[in-house]
Amino acid sequence: MHKKSISFLLILLLLVSVFQLTASAKTIKRTDLQSPTAPQNLAALSINQASVSLKWTASTDNKAIASYQIYKNSVYVASTSGTTYSISGLTAATSYSFYVIAEDTSKNLSLPSNVLKVTTTPSVPRPTKIVSAYYTSWSAYNGYSPLDIPASNLTNINYAFAKIGDDLKIQMGDPYIDPQNIAELNQLKNTFPQIKTLISIGGWNDSGKFSDVALSDASRTTFANSVVAFVKQYGFNGVDIDWEYPVGGGLSTNVARSADKTNFTLLLQKLREKLDAQSQLDGQNYLLTIAGGAGSSYAANTQLSLIANYVDYATIMTYDIHGTWDTYTDLNAPLYTPTETSPQYKWSIHQAVQTWIANGFPASKLVMGVPFYGYIYNGVTADGTGLYKNYTGGHSISYDTLLSTYTMNSSYIKYFHPEALVPWMFNGSTFISYDNEVSMANKAKYIVQNSLAGASIWELSQNKDGQLLTSLITNLK
Repeated sequence: MHKKSISFLLILLLLVSVFQLTASAKTIKRTDLQSPTAPQNLAALSINQASVSLKWTASTDNKAIASYQIYKNSVYVASTSGTTYSISGLTAATSYSFYVIAEDTSKNLSLPSNVLKVTTTPSVPRPTKIVSAYYTSWSAYNGYSPLDIPASNLTNINYAFAKIGDDLKIQMGDPYIDPQNIAELNQLKNTFPQIKTLISIGGWNDSGKFSDVALSDASRTTFANSVVAFVKQYGFNGVDIDWEYPVGGGLSTNVARSADKTNFTLLLQKLREKLDAQSQLDGQNYLLTIAGGAGSSYAANTQLSLIANYVDYATIMTYDIHGTWDTYTDLNAPLYTPTETSPQYKWSIHQAVQTWIANGFPASKLVMGVPFYGYIYNGVTADGTGLYKNYTGGHSISYDTLLSTYTMNSSYIKYFHPEALVPWMFNGSTFISYDNEVSMANKAKYIVQNSLAGASIWELSQNKDGQLLTSLITNLK
């Protein structure tokens, strides 16, 4: 071939190659412009021994985002259309790294999100007892969602609270936040299938219509049918009746009758009947529980020996034994009754438990209520330890607040009652009654030694880091 022809051919091939590279570069650039932005702010909603709940900020794109691909230790593990996801099946006390990639409807992929490194919490022995806990609807407003619940350490979760409508049927207590919370509870159960969720009805603020509900067979049937329908519709495993209180003792606006004593039993009988009928239809086991008062008046105003035939267990609300409604400073939830002289009434968890048992309720169905909070009393002017003294005002205080604000404050002297087996602290003007890891361990050991069914926590968001829960379950064995 002529040298000029060869040169022309080489030039032509070079031009073609340059054109192809340029076109390829333009294609790459164009594809890059069409790709989603990288997901941002990947963080952990919750971390426990076996799972991590992730959240991130959504990607943007000129097309719809089809999914987010989650990678664990650089290996693809799952996809989701949302911006949260729970990774289960992890090993306790182990480090993991996660990142997320967005994919749009045209299969364009984003760059990876930030890499999140987490370490799962150490393994804690699973309790052989019931470990129930209340999750309150309003916790979500404070940034503590159902996905933050340490579910691997629990057996049951009570969602508080539903209420009773004017038609004497169950209804949501907070229609704004309840649907989201209930959906996340069900998501939590998908990850932790051992968990049973119960809808708790009533509480201090919403017990006003229980007397009307329990009044007749027709009203009891209407209510029970609505409860079964609610449980089925929202995926609960049962119902917790928190009537505060039959015959009287709750809010002054509550309807109350002397007939509540027997009607409460009939209401529980009807609920048991309807729940069991539903069990026959779908093969599911539905729990029926109650939360009952710790004082002697509750035992006098109910038929505990008959109630025991219909409930799976009962939680005694063995907290608020003393509080800021009393005339003097005192201990919120003493395990045993102090023997020293006190200017006000004395009571304890042990006395409450013995009262229920003496009235025919079996220990094997009793669950001890334990508080993740205490009470702070202000304006205590007396000398000494601050116990059993006048004060000017006060309020409840979460264990988390106590840890962050008071326990490291050198002005407070810490005390531990040798008989009541609970702590308090005092700085000369402020008195704080609370439970700590030592007193929680003592209560767990009492549950085991007295063959009680377990413990129930009020309430989870008050100790988010879980020190009290860890102490409780470690000693329930």
